[in-house]
Amino acid sequence: MPKQRDSNRYVILPLHGLRAEGLKESKESREFLLDAYGKFKSSVANKSTVLGQGVSMRSSVSPTVKLRVLDSIAEDGAKLVELTPKEVLNFRENQPGLKIVPVVYYYPQVIQRRIESRAAAASSAKLRLRLVSSTDGAPVSGALVVAITDLHAWTGAEGRSNSKGFVDLALGGMRKKLAKLLVYPAQGFWSSVDKNVTVKSGDNVELLPIDLSFKDALRHFYGNSPDNAGEHVRVAVLDTGVDLNSPDLKVLGGENTVLGEEPSDYGDNGEGHGTHVAGIISARGKPPSGIRGLAPAAELYSYRIFAKNSVEADSFAIAKAIDQAVANGCDLINMSFGGGPPDETVRAAMDEASTRGSLTLIAAGNEDRSPVCFPASFSPPGIAISAMGRKGTFPNNTSASDSVMHPYGKDKKNFVASFSNIGREIDLTGTGAGIISTVPGGYGVMDGTSMATPAVTGFAARLLAGRKDILDMPRDASRTNAMTQLLFARAKLLGFGPFFEGHGLPL
Repeated sequence: MPKQRDSNRYVILPLHGLRAEGLKESKESREFLLDAYGKFKSSVANKSTVLGQGVSMRSSVSPTVKLRVLDSIAEDGAKLVELTPKEVLNFRENQPGLKIVPVVYYYPQVIQRRIESRAAAASSAKLRLRLVSSTDGAPVSGALVVAITDLHAWTGAEGRSNSKGFVDLALGGMRKKLAKLLVYPAQGFWSSVDKNVTVKSGDNVELLPIDLSFKDALRHFYGNSPDNAGEHVRVAVLDTGVDLNSPDLKVLGGENTVLGEEPSDYGDNGEGHGTHVAGIISARGKPPSGIRGLAPAAELYSYRIFAKNSVEADSFAIAKAIDQAVANGCDLINMSFGGGPPDETVRAAMDEASTRGSLTLIAAGNEDRSPVCFPASFSPPGIAISAMGRKGTFPNNTSASDSVMHPYGKDKKNFVASFSNIGREIDLTGTGAGIISTVPGGYGVMDGTSMATPAVTGFAARLLAGRKDILDMPRDASRTNAMTQLLFARAKLLGFGPFFEGHGLPL
């Protein structure tokens, strides 16, 4: 869930959109934003401030207003600032034509069940398990292991396997009855889920290697796309970055919008989520040695909104990335992250993207059939996407098999994933259970509305490639509407009901 921190960090916004343009904003508001931008850029140019530190200023337009400007979107655009609560009140008094809203945080919408630290077992006694390949017994390193002793309280212990495949769990005793044992490998293997299992120290846990020729739900419905699928369509992935060294991915550009990090560092931040998302959209490999996405010829751009080794993105970094993606001519913007309460900063960026001819596609969230989370709940202009799966497209005893739940479709093998959020805002559903894609250094399997969203984005890119009439339209709201209508027209109802699938699965 998102967090609104007890922080002095805020975003200053025009009353409409991200920029104080035209007749919608007062002259005073625009001049204030220009003044703040000028002082900020001057400080950066003179190297009197370092990356991410910002500059303290008093406004020439409103001399009583004091603030620290940390970052900016355009000269007359939104500003990331630091203010004390007293300074916020003073700002509101002196600049009533501008909004000032707190920074909000968002998270990738991938399923990886964790133990809350407050609930972890406090014991010095360790139960040691060893993770090995089911084919050759080789150790599996870097996998997250989550042992649940009580499903209702969600208590237990977790750890990561070392280079020899060993993981030590603070469960106490040398033998334990577990409600669930979950294993999430970093790459190369399917996840593992065992229920009501008794384990003892020294036990091996076998993991099934990934066969890149395996037909997961994505390939079941869409097959392997031709080389030219997605041609001339530019796709932005706002995420944890995309692996720039993957043989299956070609990243044409992008930007890191995280405060304090280098804008040119838009590769994977170490979490792998963005690389997996990008592979679903436009991986160019071919099984059995590689993986293919739905639109391998799409022009892929990476916008890293998550800091190094972090799964937390702030609203200003997101807005700045959306703004930059639009400026770079991206037709589709994939947003596989979510939060909770509506946020004015991201809302303004999405509105502006829509009016400038770019379509945002957003994960509905993974809170187990809870209401659609923001920003997917802001639909339109965004397209909110739930996650579905299909029996037989993943091995038994994997995290995907743990997501099977009613309602089932007209074809009883199809289901809406148990983790997926649902509601009246859902526009489409996508394949999100047990999806094979690229990760740094290889290939991995993930589940979530995070995976369903790029499946729809990739299909949209494949579809748009054949519609030069839409791609050549002026970049305005009519263009965005035309892309949306084209995508909705290809959706097929699977029989789940509108709160679960919206218009259905694009096919």
